[in-house]
Amino acid sequence: MTGLLDDAALARSSVVANCTMNRERTLSGSNGYGRELGLDVLAEMSARAGGSSPVRWLDLCCGSGRAPAEAAALLAERGLGGRAEIIGLDLVDHFAPGPVHAMARLVSGSVAEWVPDGRFDLITCVHGLHYLGDKLGTLSRIASWLTGDGLFVANFDARSVRHADGSPSGRRLIAQLRAQGFDYDSARRRVSRRGHGQVRFPYRYLGADDQAGPNYTGQPAVDSFYEPIP
Repeated sequence: MTGLLDDAALARSSVVANCTMNRERTLSGSNGYGRELGLDVLAEMSARAGGSSPVRWLDLCCGSGRAPAEAAALLAERGLGGRAEIIGLDLVDHFAPGPVHAMARLVSGSVAEWVPDGRFDLITCVHGLHYLGDKLGTLSRIASWLTGDGLFVANFDARSVRHADGSPSGRRLIAQLRAQGFDYDSARRRVSRRGHGQVRFPYRYLGADDQAGPNYTGQPAVDSFYEPIP
């Protein structure tokens, strides 16, 4: 496959820059995180809030940051303002206007380059992996960011990971995900993981194609290309 984009070029791509999949998504409702991820973020955080340190949630590709802001306000109402920390990370800093509770912080940056200041009890990514280049490298980084019993859940289309000749990686990739400690729900196209780990997939990243066309969401997405490491 020729003409693949590196991460710097991909960040300037109109497909990535114009992505609207998660810009205004809220925590709950018909288009919320619960529906997309099958996860009640507030329940997960509340259940963990009784520990010796604040429960930490990282929301990758958070869009305008409405969901992290909403979660912060609701947790504060429950008296958990001092028991939680929330970070929302997005490539574009077009965050929703208005005050955000002090427990939440919205940060502009690339998932591929951003370095956290600690581990997280919960990491989510709603439809954001569709627009990243090195998807497997990102999954490896996320695994290292989890606490010992931390939970990661994201939308992930395994067909977007392709071999150098353009063919989908298929069942071998899914087997590798599971071998590295991830779960993959093919029907709902979700990837998840429980617990910290050092992950190394046997693939070398070659670049991304921002002209892959619509994926299962109906929106233009990015395919990522790899070759096996002998």
